[in-house]
Amino acid sequence: MITLASLMALPLAARADYPEKPITIVVPFSAGGPTDKVARDLAESLRKTLNATLVIENVGGAGGTLGATKVAKAAPDGYTVLLHHIGMATSPALYRNLQYKTLDDFEYLGLINEVPMTLVAKPTMAAANYGELAKWIAANKEKVNLANAGLGSASHLCGLLFQSTIKIDMTTVPYKGTGPAMTDLIGGQVDIMCDQTTNTSSQIEGGKIKAYAVTSTKRLGSPALAKLPTLDELGLKGFNVAIWHGLYAPKGTPKPVLDKLNAGLKKALQDPDLHKRQEALGAVIVQDGRVNPAEHKKFVTDEIAKWGVVIKAAGQYAD
Repeated sequence: MITLASLMALPLAARADYPEKPITIVVPFSAGGPTDKVARDLAESLRKTLNATLVIENVGGAGGTLGATKVAKAAPDGYTVLLHHIGMATSPALYRNLQYKTLDDFEYLGLINEVPMTLVAKPTMAAANYGELAKWIAANKEKVNLANAGLGSASHLCGLLFQSTIKIDMTTVPYKGTGPAMTDLIGGQVDIMCDQTTNTSSQIEGGKIKAYAVTSTKRLGSPALAKLPTLDELGLKGFNVAIWHGLYAPKGTPKPVLDKLNAGLKKALQDPDLHKRQEALGAVIVQDGRVNPAEHKKFVTDEIAKWGVVIKAAGQYAD
């Protein structure tokens, strides 16, 4: 028998009237970046499906681990959640002193989207297609400057896999963010970069950089990228890199709250406006079983294993 005393003992968030106050979505990167954009787009739809106020809090630093740590240690009441990208799977290999356990300290709420990458180059690059670019890279090897947005960034990870796949080591040039990396690529200070469509689409469409391929297994439908072949069809069989985003709550969040959050997320992912906003950036909203907590967690578990091999082989770690 449920008594008044037992009801009062339940966490506030476990009551049927959840949510009663604003929900904070922690984004572990600075405002204006691609993950921040995903969070703000999703929040527009979640406000309707959860009938709640959503607040975005940017907690950048240490490759996204500071924001993730904050959520892992937050009260498990459903009012603080994390929106993170592929860094959830790569941080265990990249960082030796993580303040949380990726698979143990979070409740998995569902995957949101996948963002393919593009292989791009400075505007003065002479190569007219990927075949010519590959020959140029092979001829120059270590002289080739491969830019990335910093350790653990999407461009860093894609660059690692690209070098591993073609079995050529290049000179990697890390930057403190995508902005300065893209600025130097446009200016010709670096040669090539592999970065997500959310960062490259407008630059490609504006003719500011050259584009050679996408990293998805299928060609993309967005106007700026539709003509680009996949690296898989160009001969790098199985090459597939997508920067995915997922939603997480602190471990121990009551199941009724998790169920409401997951149900709200699933409904939000059906919002046509969200699809339009994300497709304009080359992102694809997830519509398969990974929107369910168990399959989301299994997916991240598999990604941890996949990227752990690549990162350890490269020997690039952070303290």
